Amino acid sequence: MQCDGTILRKSLRKDLDVNLRILRELQDASSEHIDYALFGVLPAAIERDILIACAPRPVPPSSVTKMAQQTPGIVVAENLQTKYTRQSFCPARKPSLSQEIGEDKVHVEGWELDINTKELRWESYVKAGYYGVLNKYFPPSDFSGSPVPVDLLFTGTVPAGSGLSSSAAMVVASTLAFLAVNGKLDNQSSTSLTKGDLVRIAVENEKRVGVNSGGMDQAASVISDASSALYISFFPKLEATPVSLPSGSIFVCANSLVVSDKAVTAKRNYNLRVVETLAGARILARTLGISVGEKERITFREVIGRLLGEQQEQELAIDALQRGLERMGQEVEVLRPKGVPDDGQLGVTMQEMVVMSGLSEEAFHDVYLSWVEVEATHFQLYKRAKHVYAEALRVLQFRQTCLEATDTAALERLGRLMNESQTSCAELYQCSCPELDELTQLARKAGAYGSRLTGAGWGGCTVSLVAEDKVVSFIDQIKNSYAPYKGLEGEALNEVIFATKPSSGACSG
Repeated sequence: MQCDGTILRKSLRKDLDVNLRILRELQDASSEHIDYALFGVLPAAIERDILIACAPRPVPPSSVTKMAQQTPGIVVAENLQTKYTRQSFCPARKPSLSQEIGEDKVHVEGWELDINTKELRWESYVKAGYYGVLNKYFPPSDFSGSPVPVDLLFTGTVPAGSGLSSSAAMVVASTLAFLAVNGKLDNQSSTSLTKGDLVRIAVENEKRVGVNSGGMDQAASVISDASSALYISFFPKLEATPVSLPSGSIFVCANSLVVSDKAVTAKRNYNLRVVETLAGARILARTLGISVGEKERITFREVIGRLLGEQQEQELAIDALQRGLERMGQEVEVLRPKGVPDDGQLGVTMQEMVVMSGLSEEAFHDVYLSWVEVEATHFQLYKRAKHVYAEALRVLQFRQTCLEATDTAALERLGRLMNESQTSCAELYQCSCPELDELTQLARKAGAYGSRLTGAGWGGCTVSLVAEDKVVSFIDQIKNSYAPYKGLEGEALNEVIFATKPSSGACSG
């Protein structure tokens, strides 16, 4: 069955060989921009999804058509949202340009799929999902096996650029689809795939579109449990444990309708924050007398571990980590420029940052800039460090509050943590925007226990903690007070603001 016409559209849930469902992730605790610093996070999946139907392409009767449509690994992708046009692409084995390879030998460096990170298209995330499958299961230098030609049909209810990590959902879903259609999810497969493996593949895949994410979005997409949030730790290894949320409450997601394309704006926003946190971690470590290798990219999580004497491959106990984070709230002050008022320039120039790192310009560029493009006149090392350590502490406090919850007082404490997170995101990490600030303020006025941005920020959605019996009145108040929502009714309103409970992550069947 090919990906064309109404026949396939009617077959989405019936006739194709594989049907994949990805439920998206909601960052419902205080866990904004700390996963790539290797701190634990507390997300949950939401009741919105991305669906992919996929099947091997059939062999056409015409030999000419067969040559065009049956090239190994060719992909024909369609999307039920008409604004996303049909796409066809085929991976190619990239030969080495080395002059040392003789004419009688073939040397292949890797697979190649054209992804323009300057102007991302919807199929870029599909291609990104394909990369990891190609490289892991079809080594480019091994010509004994090739990926099958495949038809894909996409649909879903996760709005693009909404801060609900639709990009991670697309990458995870696409990765699963390519694994499934190539028979790599079979129980009899010689190379079994764990959920942790899938998370790692998806994180590396998304870097293909120019975003150096830390893994929270992908982990939540894959691992989330239908009955709870997840506390996910990344150091020293990926682990996830369920955390039940207090009863009597529900989360409400509200789309600011400001599109947040973190890949396109990465050099000024997302990737810049990654570089600031990594460079800041090195400088903080040096200031605290912690040894850092010249080519090492130490993280803020590793700084606190070494400061507290954490043994290799042994994670600090939660209470010890919490005490350490409380201490770091003071230690980060060494990064603050001396004599500068709160409303002054608290950032440092590139030259100042290089000097503070203790590296030569060449070594600094090799470690921190050679693999990523960033754009800034000043680098806010102090603000970023202050946010990361405080946010990591809020995650542990949120987790503990959930574990100990017995009454509505717990919901009020969770709300305060969410509000503190929003303030930190706006003032220290500077990843909010006026519309998100307005929406969170309106949510609190409408009775939310707490409200904050979710996702990368710079647009997208807010998430608010609301009493379950007040959801209808809450949504009605937001509709009447947030100007872009006025006039929206029914399904149109439900597209931009909706209540959700924790749901499951990636599944197939």
